[in-house]
Amino acid sequence: MTGPDRRDYRDLILWQKAMDLAVAVHEATLRLPRHEMFGLTAQLRRAAVSIPSNIAEGAGRRTTREFMAFLHIARGSLSEVETQLRLAQRVGYLSSDNLTNVDNLCVQVGRLLNAVIRGLRRRNNATV
Repeated sequence: MTGPDRRDYRDLILWQKAMDLAVAVHEATLRLPRHEMFGLTAQLRRAAVSIPSNIAEGAGRRTTREFMAFLHIARGSLSEVETQLRLAQRVGYLSSDNLTNVDNLCVQVGRLLNAVIRGLRRRNNATV
């Protein structure tokens, strides 16, 4: 079977929510100390940008299997963001209040990622 529906990736709710998360992470990292600019701040931003980037790249691939592989990479990047945010909180850089919106977006993106992966897996298995 050829790849996912040839809709533009920007139409995907998953990609839109992942972009919202990347923006929220960027805003949250503005609160991190300046000495973390090339450490935790940069790492968090890269991981957050990786999520919508991999969704977009996967959507542009030829097969459903390729798309799913990029969605799994995005899911890994989401776990990376969640871990790094917890670290920033535990060392006192971010408060729970600072993370409420970001945490909510992480949950939403995670659920959407899992749902899309499940749906694509079912669709792919049905055509085999």
